[in-house]
Amino acid sequence: MEWAGAFGDLGTLIPFVAAYITVLKLDPFGVLFAFGACMLVCGLYYRTPFPVQPMKAIGAVAAIQAVHAITPGAVYAAGLVTGIVWLALGFTGLSSRVAKLVPAPVVAGIVLGLGFGFMLEAVKMMETNWLVAGIAGIAALLLLRNRTFPAMFALLVFGAAVGVYQSPDLIAGLAGSSVGVRMPEFALAGLNWHDLWIGTVLLALPQVPLTLGNALIAIKKENNELFPHAPVTEKKVSISTGLMNLFSSSVGGIPMCHGAGGMAGHVAFGARTGGAVVILGTLLLVVAVFFSGSVELLFKLFPGAVLGVILFLAGAQLALGAGSLGETRAARVVVLATAAFCIWNVAVGFVVGIALHHLQRRGLLRL
Repeated sequence: MEWAGAFGDLGTLIPFVAAYITVLKLDPFGVLFAFGACMLVCGLYYRTPFPVQPMKAIGAVAAIQAVHAITPGAVYAAGLVTGIVWLALGFTGLSSRVAKLVPAPVVAGIVLGLGFGFMLEAVKMMETNWLVAGIAGIAALLLLRNRTFPAMFALLVFGAAVGVYQSPDLIAGLAGSSVGVRMPEFALAGLNWHDLWIGTVLLALPQVPLTLGNALIAIKKENNELFPHAPVTEKKVSISTGLMNLFSSSVGGIPMCHGAGGMAGHVAFGARTGGAVVILGTLLLVVAVFFSGSVELLFKLFPGAVLGVILFLAGAQLALGAGSLGETRAARVVVLATAAFCIWNVAVGFVVGIALHHLQRRGLLRL
C-alpha cells in the first residue's frame, strides 16, 4: 500500500513538471533530482506521507509568461528568494504567529476549497477523454480499498496501456533511450540581476499567501489530524520549505512546497508512513541520474484523463478532511465563503475569510 500511495500525487506532479520542462525548457535532470532528494529526506524526517509538490502559482505564472519574461534563471531565482523568505519566517517564529491568527473556520474553509479546487481541475483533465476517465474512475473506486491489487497500480497499468495505444511510437522511443549517468551542477552560477528581479516580483512574492494557506496552515491541520503520533508545527514546516527551495534552486530545480493536496493523494491510495514519499523520491532520483533524457517520453505514457482521476480522488480526500463546517450559522458561512474563494484563489479566500470572521465578531456584519 505504501508503493501504491507513493504515486498518489502524480496528478499534480506530472502536469507541472512537464510544463516546466517543455514550455520553459528547464533541464529535466535538475527538476527531478531536486524533487527526488527532497522527497527522500522529508519521508525519512517526517515519517508520514509528507508531500513535496511544485508551487502552483509560480508554475502557472511561469508557464503563461514564458514567452515574454520568464527564463530558467528567473525560476531558479524564485526558488532562492522563496527559500530565504520561508527560512526567515520559520526561524523568527513569524510563521507560527501568523498561523495562530487564522480562525478555525477559515482553516477549514481553505482545506475544503483546496479539495474542491483539485476536483474541478481534475474534471478539466478528464474532459480530454471521458471514456478513458470513466473506465479509470470505476476501476479506482472498485479497487480503492483492495490491498491485494491497489487501485493506483490499476490506474498506472491502464494509463500506460492507453498511452501506448494512442502513441505507438512511445515504445520504440523508450526502447531506444540511452542510459547516462549525470551529477548535479551549481545552477545559480549564471544568475543575473534581471533574473533575480523577475523571479522575485513576478514569481516568488505572489506565491507567499498561497503557500501560507495551502502549504503551512492546511498541511499542519491535515497531518496532525491524520497522524497525531507525528505532529508538525508551522515553524518546522516553514523551515523545511525554506531549506527545500534553497537546495532546489542550487541544483536547477523548481520552487517547491508541502501542499496539502499531496498528502491527501498519498493517503487516498494507501500511504500511511513516510515510506511512500521515500519510494517516489528514490524512483525520481534514479530517473534523474540515469534516464533524464527520456523524461518527456515517460510522462507521455500517462494520459491527462487518467491523471485527472488521480487528482479528483486526491481532492475528494482533502475536502472530506476539512472537518466540521462549524457549530454556528456564522461559522458555516465563513467556512463556505472561504472555500468558495479558495477554489478560485487561495490568497483571496484567505483574506476574505479573515475579513468575514472579524466583521462578524465585531457585530459589523450579521451572518
